[in-house]
Formats: sequence, structure tokens, C-alpha cells
Amino acid sequence: MDFSLSDDQKAFVSTARAFSRDTLAPGAAQWDEEHRFPVDVFKEAGDLGLMSLYAPEEIGGMNLPRLDASLIFEELAYGCTATTAFMTIHNMATNMVGRYGSETLLEQWGENLASGQKLASYCLTEPGSGSDAASLVTCAKQDADHYIVHGSKVFISGAGATDILVVMVRTGGPGAKGVTALAIPAESDGIHYGKSETKMGWNCQPTRQVTFDGVRVPVSYRLGDEGQGFNMAMEALDGGRINIASCSVGTAQAALDHAIAYSKEREQFGQAIADFQVTQFKLADMVTELVAARQMVRLAAWKLDHNEPEAGIYCSMAKRLATDLCFNICNEALQIHGGYGYIREYPLERFVRDTRVHQILEGTNEIMRMIIGRRLLMDNVPEVIR
Repeated sequence: MDFSLSDDQKAFVSTARAFSRDTLAPGAAQWDEEHRFPVDVFKEAGDLGLMSLYAPEEIGGMNLPRLDASLIFEELAYGCTATTAFMTIHNMATNMVGRYGSETLLEQWGENLASGQKLASYCLTEPGSGSDAASLVTCAKQDADHYIVHGSKVFISGAGATDILVVMVRTGGPGAKGVTALAIPAESDGIHYGKSETKMGWNCQPTRQVTFDGVRVPVSYRLGDEGQGFNMAMEALDGGRINIASCSVGTAQAALDHAIAYSKEREQFGQAIADFQVTQFKLADMVTELVAARQMVRLAAWKLDHNEPEAGIYCSMAKRLATDLCFNICNEALQIHGGYGYIREYPLERFVRDTRVHQILEGTNEIMRMIIGRRLLMDNVPEVIR
């Protein structure tokens, strides 16, 4: 096994680290406080290829392996968790458009999405179907060369500020086989956006309900074939779980670095708190768990890149482990800062707020445990456990 990075991977990491340090980190606190969606930053990221990391080259994407994308998202999240999280969502939606869109759709949207000039949201969750995505009820009925869409989606990142929506709709019967994916321009007649939700974290990106009231969508804006949407969604979620886990790892690294620096500077009882064994033990546990989470994420990404039979299970394990451990690391880093960690002059409270939702989205960690547990109880599981 070779755990070292290739020269290309080191170059990608270096580029992402510079962008994270010079552009994301300086603005993160202000974007959070002002609830500002930094569209200009996404365009700048697009100039570096960061908005289409694994999208196909035909639309201007970089077509990178998921492992390389994970390395990049980790570095970006070090600078700003919530901004990077939206970038992962845009990357996921852009990849779906690039790989499954018609020639007409790609001509009109492909390069604009790949470059970050236009932004995409992903619409799966509904008021009555969160973890049970196959039960979604937003419907699309074909009328000549258009679909007519009715229904609602909730908790949609970027909604109201993005340009196109990748939407899972029901075109057939109940269950997963009746689900189809459509790309719907965000300003189409009949689309209504709810209020921007007041959230615990991820404040730099709006989260809204989206309602579709008789929205007409050209059949040419369908992704793939009818009935293929659920499989697309699950395929996207495997990669999405790697992405959000990578964001957790990057943020936890930032939290750990802040905690180490603070512990050396902060004095109590006549000595730096870094000299206390309790602090050293806490830091030792934090870095051990961070390295374990990072390696689990990279293993899962490698398996996804190589189409390993159990790659999806590894994505679930990596997402569960990394988001749980890294949230705890951020929380412990806040504890090391004491009262200062709780005030906004320091970034620790933002790290905690922004990483908490990672245990919920892309499939809650309870759902991750269900996926893993059910697979273990099936026949023939040696590749999962050995």
C-alpha cells in the first residue's frame, strides 16, 4: 500500500490550499455573520477548476478521481466549511448534468456550470421524505415535448440564489423505479421560493423550500432516461458522502491547529496550558481521531474510484466515522479555548456550528449505520469486514 500523494495530487492540494488561505479564510467569518452567499468567490473558484472537479471534460470539467477531489475539498474546508460545502453540492449537480444531460442541455448550461459562472442546486429532500428518498411525491407529467412539474422540496442549499435546479421527480409508479431527474432553470415560471431558513450553521448559503406549481420543463432537460433518477441520486450520494466527510476533516484540522497554537500561548497557574497532561491527552486523542477519519475517507474514495463492489458501504462508513469524530474534535478544540472558544472573535464556535449538520445531511449517520448493519447481516460479506 502506498499512502503518499502523487505529484499531481500535491499540485492540486497546493492550489486549493492557496485559495483556501488567501480567499476563503479571510472572508469566512464575515460571510457567516452577514449571511452572504459569496457568488464572486465561486466564480473565482471556477477559474481554477474547483467548481467542476470530477465533471466530464466535454463541458470543461477536470474529470478528476474522487480521491483527488476529496484532497481538494479538505483543503478548501480548512478555510471555510460552509462555502466549501456548497461547492461540493454544485460539483455534484454539475457532474450529473455533464454525464447525463442531453446535447441541448449541455450546449446551454454545461460550460457555464463547469466554470462557476452559473450555479446549481440539488433538490431531493421533501417535506414528507427525508431519509426515505424513494417515497418522494413531487411529480412530472409529460405534455408533448414538456414535463409539467408539481410539488415541493425542502432544505435546498443555495435555493433562490442559484441558476439551475437538479430535481428528482416522480414520472412513474411508487418506489425507486418511478423517479426521474430533471434539470430545471431556477427562474422558470411557477417556481416559488420560501423564506431563507434561520439555521445553526452554514449561514453563508441560503437554505429554502422550493415549490413547483405547474412548471414547464423541456423533455430535453431530462437527465438520462425516465426511471433512472433514483439510481443517479444514490450514485451522487456515495460521492456526496465522501465530499461532506472531507469537509469535516478539513475543518477539524483547522480546529486542531487553532487548539495547539492557543494551548501554547494561554497561561494558567504560571504555565502554558499545553504543559498540563490533560491538555496533552486531549490533543493526542484529537489528532489520532483526525488521522483515522482522514484515512477512512481516502480509502472509501479510492474504492469508489476503482468501482469496488462494496464501495458504497465504505462511503457510508467513512461519512459516519469522519463526521462524528471531526465534530467531536471541533468541540474539544472549543473546550481547550475555554470561554474564548464560545465567542465569535475566535472561529471555534463557527467550526462547531458548521460541522454539526454534516452528521445529518447526505443521509443521517443513523441511516449510515442502517446501511452498514444490513449489509453485514447479509450473506457473503468478506470484503466489507476484511
